[in-house]
Amino acid sequence: MSKLGRRLVLALLLGVAIYGALVLARGFGQIKASFEVYAWWTFAAACGLAFSNYVLRFLKWEYYLALLDIRGIPKGESFLTFLSGFVLTVTPGKVGEVFKSVILYQLRQVPIARSAPIVVAERVTDLIGVIVIIAAGSLSFPGGMIWATLGALAVGLLLGLVASRTLSGWLLGLLPRLPGALGRIGARVAPKVGLALGELRGLTTPARLVWPTLLSIGAWSLEGIGLWTILRGFSERPPLPLTAFFYATATLAGALVPVPGGLGVTDKLLEEQMAHLGGVPSATATAAMLLVRFATLWFAVLVGFAALGLLRARHPHLIAEGDMPPGGSGSPSEPV
Repeated sequence: MSKLGRRLVLALLLGVAIYGALVLARGFGQIKASFEVYAWWTFAAACGLAFSNYVLRFLKWEYYLALLDIRGIPKGESFLTFLSGFVLTVTPGKVGEVFKSVILYQLRQVPIARSAPIVVAERVTDLIGVIVIIAAGSLSFPGGMIWATLGALAVGLLLGLVASRTLSGWLLGLLPRLPGALGRIGARVAPKVGLALGELRGLTTPARLVWPTLLSIGAWSLEGIGLWTILRGFSERPPLPLTAFFYATATLAGALVPVPGGLGVTDKLLEEQMAHLGGVPSATATAAMLLVRFATLWFAVLVGFAALGLLRARHPHLIAEGDMPPGGSGSPSEPV
């Protein structure tokens, strides 16, 4: 089995173990009863909303390609290349999305170092978009203004870190001074992070942040609407802003914790928020969490493999892993 296949199988096994434990904890019979009255068309609608998320994020990919003057790529091929990055969605922090830079190199000989900053810029604008959704959604419940204020501060700090060479340099200088193994890791990654930040500044000037950030807000709002739609399939009707808040906070937590696809972190936080803040019965919250994770996380992996399969059918020379350019990483899941 290929390295890519082993990673996917391990992620699937981890997912099965986590979902099985959550189902047993909530009660299999109660969850089964929730599914028996579920309107399954809402799950299909949630998958459609998730795919619409991918389309909006593809527009962002195209925007950044144009900014870096990477041209001559047919739109269909570019779309499949973008979607192929979802093959490694179940990698910690979604770092595997740099895989599409590897595919772009193999198809069009675009150096990975040239397109990889796009992946970082995508993550930055996605992070801003998710924080904006959290801030907006938090206003729908008591005490939410605190969340909104923290969200605004987080966005400001992130933009300041990217824009200010002095601030980012000072923070990077702290990494090698961390105790023990953390310091050794910090000393190794600090130069790479500094280089990435330098390349990122050209893509995240104020004028170039507006359009990608609006696309990110729209894209991740669609997946929050997907959760709201699934809950309606169970005849549960929490307010849409609150549901978007649930999805955004769980997504952010899963991205920040270094576990594949946020498994365990995103799932549990989604379940707990729906049950304790949204007033959704516990068994229904677990059932809704399972469905939205299949409609987003695992659907994305499936779409990624379908896109990669179409690319390989059109380009038999395309090698999914191992065919790295000179000086590249040994694995397509590692940023170059």
